[in-house]
Amino acid sequence: MIITTTPTIEGHTIKEYKGLVSGEAVFGINFVKDFFASIHDVFGGRSGGYEETMRKGRLAAQTEMEKRAKELGANAIVGVHYGYETVGQGGSMLLIAISGTAVVFE
Repeated sequence: MIITTTPTIEGHTIKEYKGLVSGEAVFGINFVKDFFASIHDVFGGRSGGYEETMRKGRLAAQTEMEKRAKELGANAIVGVHYGYETVGQGGSMLLIAISGTAVVFE
């Protein structure tokens, strides 16, 4: 399945729009990651723990969205957009949401 942020797929004609599809993933952010992230904030550098959580979350949300598109009979998703938000008490959870338009192309 082709998944793209663009509204069209170069070299292909969209012949049917199946509708909006989305996927969501919520991940807990634990105190160990928070502790090491605070150290990185003080001394500089990247937070590998948070980056890995983001990668896993994006993949989980995209997989869910793709499954929903297949259920509609689509073979591509166009106009994809990711969103991120912290939720839960004290922002202890990371919500990753993705959406796009499921289509059938030639």
